[in-house]
Amino acid sequence: MTNAIATEMASESTKAESRVAINLAFASRMLSNTGHDDFNQGQVSARMPGSDRFLIKGALVGFNEATPQDMIYAFVDPSRVISPLAPPELPLHQAIYEARADVNAIVHSHAPYSLIFGATDFEVRPISHDGACFESRVPRFTETSNTVLDMATGRAIASALGDAPAIFLRNHGSVILGKSIREASVLAQVLERACRIQMIAESAGATYHTSSPKDVKEKQAFIYSSNSIKSYWDYSVRLVKQTWNEAAAW
Repeated sequence: MTNAIATEMASESTKAESRVAINLAFASRMLSNTGHDDFNQGQVSARMPGSDRFLIKGALVGFNEATPQDMIYAFVDPSRVISPLAPPELPLHQAIYEARADVNAIVHSHAPYSLIFGATDFEVRPISHDGACFESRVPRFTETSNTVLDMATGRAIASALGDAPAIFLRNHGSVILGKSIREASVLAQVLERACRIQMIAESAGATYHTSSPKDVKEKQAFIYSSNSIKSYWDYSVRLVKQTWNEAAAW
């Protein structure tokens, strides 16, 4: 390999990493816009393609203020040295990436309706399009409600996840996964909305109806297709730019 080719490859790698950091900043802000703030708690991360490295929102900033410069490098291998600015719940992300080769992005937040829903024994029902996306697809982790500070707990959560796209951490929020930052951040918004709508329905004290299995299958295929997810992401990015002027420069 010539020096020129090596330099070009390094430059392309840097560009790719910069784009991931920018998209994580957009994901953070759109999560803030949709009710996921909890001081500086909660994380969003993305695995670098073909790598054991990933970027994750730093520990000291909230979703509402995160910028591309606040994204911290980390490794799937827990024995690797990490930045002191990495969030304490890094093992949660490491364990899931370790267990799930199909996952390239993770959102963990304490969004209120998802947290309340996870404290119940309700199953997500297809009251809305959002509920149809997650019907029978969100298990619960009940071994502890504490902060995930070690790989043993992270691996237990990954085991409880199985091949599901999300999991409720009882009394601790939720974890949502995606093949991309786009998918994970959109689905995190969808799950919170599904939980909010169902909690309202449950509190109404009246019988309610849900979509048929046929409709659920068709909604999952159309409303949550890759093209639809992209359109929801693009909309959310526009909303971020409307909310925070500095985001337009990203």
